[in-house]
Amino acid sequence: MATAAFALFALPVLVVPTAARAWASWQRRRADRLLLAPDSGPVRVGGWRVLGWLCACVPTSLAFGLVVVVCAGNAVTTAVTVPLWWALPAGTPAGGFAAGVPLTGWGTALTLGTAQAVVFAALTYWLVPPLARLHARICVASLSPSAADRLAQRVETLTETRAEAMNAHGAELRRIERDLHDGTQARLVAIAMRLGVARELLDEDPETVARLLGEAHENTEEAMTELRAVIRTIYPPILSDRGLVGALTALGTGSAIDTTLDIGDLGTIPAAVEAVAYFTVAEALTNAAKHSRATRTTVRVARDGDRLSIEVTDDGIGGADETLGTGIAGIRHRVGALDGTVRVHSPGGGPTTIAVGLTCGS
Repeated sequence: MATAAFALFALPVLVVPTAARAWASWQRRRADRLLLAPDSGPVRVGGWRVLGWLCACVPTSLAFGLVVVVCAGNAVTTAVTVPLWWALPAGTPAGGFAAGVPLTGWGTALTLGTAQAVVFAALTYWLVPPLARLHARICVASLSPSAADRLAQRVETLTETRAEAMNAHGAELRRIERDLHDGTQARLVAIAMRLGVARELLDEDPETVARLLGEAHENTEEAMTELRAVIRTIYPPILSDRGLVGALTALGTGSAIDTTLDIGDLGTIPAAVEAVAYFTVAEALTNAAKHSRATRTTVRVARDGDRLSIEVTDDGIGGADETLGTGIAGIRHRVGALDGTVRVHSPGGGPTTIAVGLTCGS
């Protein structure tokens, strides 16, 4: 019998591991909601841990379910059958007794029947919620990763973020090189050529020299503008001039749609974190203006210890899809490079919320 029961519990894990993990993930999310804990996402433990959860879950579910059936079932049954005691066969379990006493009249039916219904309703109220929370804690404890599992998941996450950071860094270097080569360098070459021609014609054609010098001056200004634009994408100068609070205030003021800022006391933040926070808000506001049809956005930035949280919410149509070039992928790459977190909630019809968490040191 024990072998048969073990095989019955093990079958979903060994034969249908994907379905078993999906079921376990569903149960874990239900447990998280009941315990008011953050959603832990899909279960990422080994098959034997899922089997252990089954071995713990099935007996406790049966035992706790039996208590619920006895308490709630008796409360409901009594409430339904006592008023109909006169229509039921006398002395039968269906409705001939209340609190173990035969119902022979309305007096005993109303007093004893009401007392029994109240007692079982009270037991249901007092026992069922604690049992549900206990069952949820058993589920969470059984399906929570061990220290080794957490370490393995952490290593996996760091490996992925490191690869993303390297890819993002390489892409950024290629973009900067392309901008400098195709823009600034080309203009500097044109300036050098004009100045060379002007030097040769200095004594022969002053008018041409004057024209070439004017063109070289214009190209110099354009090259400086392009160079400032490239530098701004690396580390916005406004961060050095005004700090993160001032830079975000400027973003909100210059946004194409009405923006409300809620910025707490941020303290001193590393430059790399400031840059990522600035680009996150800038990209989110740009997305809201270009894609969401929003009329209002709210930006909340707060610091709790060594954690910087950024939340940008708009009242647009929602349905943000980062595969369509909405800039969310870029936010993920920048945040992932600093081992941060990104959550996007954008149901159809809106609103859209982009929440970012960054470690900024103490």
